[in-house]
Parts: sequence; C-alpha cells; structure tokens
Amino acid sequence: MLRPVVQEETSGCGIASVANILGKTYAEMKVVANAMGIYAEDTSLWSDTQYVREMLSIAGVETSADEIPFESWDGLPDLALLSIKHHTEDGRNFWHWVVFKRTDGQAFVLDSASYLPSNIRTDFDEMQPKWFIEVTHA
Repeated sequence: MLRPVVQEETSGCGIASVANILGKTYAEMKVVANAMGIYAEDTSLWSDTQYVREMLSIAGVETSADEIPFESWDGLPDLALLSIKHHTEDGRNFWHWVVFKRTDGQAFVLDSASYLPSNIRTDFDEMQPKWFIEVTHA
C-alpha cells in the first residue's frame, strides 16, 4: 500500500515531494534538506527549482535540465515533479510541488498538502499544472 508523505510544515511541499520520490519520511528528508542548508520556511523552496533538484541529485536521481511546459496528463513521463497552484507575490512566481506517478498504467498525483482528505489524487481536472520536471533513475 502506497503511503504518501504529508508535509509537516506549511511550506514543506518541496521537501515532502522529494521524500515521496525517494521513499523517505518527511522527518528523514527534512534532516537531509537542513544539512544541505535547505529549510521549508525559505520561500525559494517553492519559487525556485534548484533546491528540489539538489535534494534529488544528492540521492543519485536525475531530473530534466529544464522545466517542461505542461500540455496534457497523458503527455507526462511516468515520474515527474509538477508545479500547481501558481501565483505571483511581489512579482515573484510561487507554486505548490506535487509528484505525478504512473504505475502499471495507473496515473495519480501525490499531493503532500495536509488539508486534503486523500493525498493520492486522481482529480486531474482540479489541478492546473503549469510545467513539470521529469524525474529519472529514482
């Protein structure tokens, strides 16, 4: 049974998403992130892609070099970091990190938001991804 990681801090979606990809708990991933100088309260964690890329890279996981514009759910690779809930504050872009996964032809999103009734989502019409980062060798 898949047990999605739920973020333990309001702004911990990047840490939780990486934990979901790596199969770690939030607490385990937070220790790794903090040791790298990455903290959930740093708004760059959800306004810059470098932090999640670094956390994945240190674990030997490769990511696409660029953010790829979202076109369709069927067009996504089997594993990807997605940016949803895009908004702008003081001219700076922000988003919420989630993980798209396709296993045995079944697609779903692991959304770490603590307020959701289920952190495994298939309500694709409700999510509005702007772009994604392909994840390989996880």
